[in-house]
Amino acid sequence: QVQLVESGGGLVQPGGSLRLSCAASGRIFSTNVMGWYRQAPGKQRELVATITSGGNTNYADSVRGRFIISRDNAKNTVYLQMNSLKPEDTAVYYCKYTSTRYYWGQGTQVTVSS
Repeated sequence: QVQLVESGGGLVQPGGSLRLSCAASGRIFSTNVMGWYRQAPGKQRELVATITSGGNTNYADSVRGRFIISRDNAKNTVYLQMNSLKPEDTAVYYCKYTSTRYYWGQGTQVTVSS
């Protein structure tokens, strides 16, 4: 009933920037919290950032000051602007929608390497 599709991943050199998008469809409520998570090879999935409909944001310490999460409720889309990328940011990035249960996108690969 809810579908999330991430896009914008790819290969970028250290210090570069990338913008991820997550388009939601189905039974979507713009008041619900959305966020981004990531999972690096051999590691657990971790929270990157969340955002409420009111614009309140929360960031992992590792990305605070470098990443910016935003949302366009009219388009049911959440974005993640990633700046000053580091090799340790390499991971599959997943979009998350919170409802009566959690909904996840399929993920988009971000690789930071020279």
